[in-house]
Amino acid sequence: MADKAPRRPRTPRLATVLRTSRPTPHLVRVVLGGEGLTGFVPEHTDAYVKLVLPPAGAPYTAPFDMDAVQAEHPREWWPCLRTYTVRGWDPVAGELVLDVVVHGDEGLAGPWAQAARPGDLVQLLGPGGAYAPSGDVDWHLLAGDETALPAIAASLERLPAGAVARVFVEVADAAEEQPLPPAPGVELTWVHRAGPPGEALVAAVRGAALPAGSLHAFVHGEAGFVRELRRFLRVERSVPREQLSASGYWRLGRTDEGWRAEKAQWNAAVEADESKDPVLLTPRTLGASLGTGPGDR
Repeated sequence: MADKAPRRPRTPRLATVLRTSRPTPHLVRVVLGGEGLTGFVPEHTDAYVKLVLPPAGAPYTAPFDMDAVQAEHPREWWPCLRTYTVRGWDPVAGELVLDVVVHGDEGLAGPWAQAARPGDLVQLLGPGGAYAPSGDVDWHLLAGDETALPAIAASLERLPAGAVARVFVEVADAAEEQPLPPAPGVELTWVHRAGPPGEALVAAVRGAALPAGSLHAFVHGEAGFVRELRRFLRVERSVPREQLSASGYWRLGRTDEGWRAEKAQWNAAVEADESKDPVLLTPRTLGASLGTGPGDR
């Protein structure tokens, strides 16, 4: 008898793979379309969707009825959710662009993206989202890793005219850098990873000569550096909570399911950081017991 299925609040959309490309060695860009995207309106620059993917070797493919799958198959065959930020949406063409970071055959979404071919079907939930750059501040801070690049790029495209922004992006090396929308007031710093995820990024942000005045900050990516930069901004820079969007997309050494299971506890720990003295905590010390492999977001 199959396990009891959790309640689902939304019905998945059915999309069709139109084409794929490789902008960088470790990135697959997947363009989706189809009637299932009718009414798709991503309001925020960190808009995301949740891909509903069957596990490798599952005895079914999209389209599938989630209730039927969960009623007829054991839990290990149930579809898995993988969250991806929208890189682009063309409402005229009805095309949705997703960037998927890949690490060989590791994870679930990476192998799916590498194997995707035109005509393939995929189910997804969304869009969700919460952040868009404010027009009522002196400057903007955007910081993240490869998983945050789609939202950073979308945010740069939506910056108010004349906006000042400092952008810090950590990637593996120069080959993983991507063209981002240029603007007169935007200063972009690419940071190449030389140690634990986020260590070089945190050092770059802390060591930068940041502008004075009010700011709207966006800090997304691996949970260890997100926690540290959030603490830096809230405690040391006194950035109001409502002017900061900080989200741990993934956590070193955790699968997507494992990270979701512990994220509420992590959020509570991050909130508690704001009552402590500002002591530098590195991603290595924050995640010392978490293993060494990247999570599958």
